[in-house]
Amino acid sequence: MRKTAFPALLAGAALLLAACGTTEDAADAPEASASESAAGGPITITDDRGTVELDSPATKVVSLEWGLTENLLTLGVTPVGAADVTGYNTWATVVPLDGSTPDVGFRGEPSLDAIAALEPDLVVTTTDLPAEVIEQIEAEYPVIALRGSDASDPIGKMRSTLEILGEATGTSDEAEAALADFDAKVEDAKTQLDDAGLAGAEFTMADGWVSDGAVSIRMYTPGSFLGGVATELGLTNAWTGEGDPDYGLAQTDVEGLTGLGDVHFLYVGNDTDGGDAFKDGLAGNAIWEQLPFVVAGNTARLPDGIWMFGGPQSASAFIDAAVAALTAA
Repeated sequence: MRKTAFPALLAGAALLLAACGTTEDAADAPEASASESAAGGPITITDDRGTVELDSPATKVVSLEWGLTENLLTLGVTPVGAADVTGYNTWATVVPLDGSTPDVGFRGEPSLDAIAALEPDLVVTTTDLPAEVIEQIEAEYPVIALRGSDASDPIGKMRSTLEILGEATGTSDEAEAALADFDAKVEDAKTQLDDAGLAGAEFTMADGWVSDGAVSIRMYTPGSFLGGVATELGLTNAWTGEGDPDYGLAQTDVEGLTGLGDVHFLYVGNDTDGGDAFKDGLAGNAIWEQLPFVVAGNTARLPDGIWMFGGPQSASAFIDAAVAALTAA
């Protein structure tokens, strides 16, 4: 599995032309006015840097991160351009993006020329993009920059991200409906798990990739997006180590899994981009094959296309997959 499939570890920024949009201290930023938004008038949006002024709800939006692209599509807003369209349609197929959508470059290195050609009225990105790159873009276009996630409250961050994008695009009703659907999905899944005697069941989740013949494993802590979804279901994450403060991910190797016990082990693979690091990369590995959850047959690969850092629709697809895996074990 290529590391480039995950939240971008940003390389040096490409040369960009310069952007407009105002940024103030977030503590002093007012929320968007519902009456202004509904009337199509000026809107003040609070992002994770401060405030952004829009003359009216945005209709021509360029997205520079897959999670934001998914959320826009969930709201019924098709981006006029997006970063790494092919990669999105490999890893985030729960909410597919039209393959003919103009590609504006890599998530970590967007092309301003490609953005400028689309004449957007809004560019959305994460704060993973270097600040100087964001500043260069917003010298010409309003930019909303949001943290990709927040390990202290990943589900709260999912909600606020969708709500902010809804305010910015005049689709707050759609955001509210999507979050209500997610809440209903959670309640239904909790009932299914309870009926199956799996309330509070122990699980853990990982992805991995093979590099120079060695398998690197990345664990999803309770602070990860999908780890947070599992917590909403009442499941108990057996991985107790801390992850990074944004995405809630922790690094380990196969030896690091030996203390987990007989849990439900869910993992991510992708046949078109990296394959299956656990089934193939660890085939014949004596440590892996003696782990209690492997011996018990309690490992399950999630279906391809559920973006691990997405929005409510990826979360709902994960819920379906997790419930199916746990109840089948």
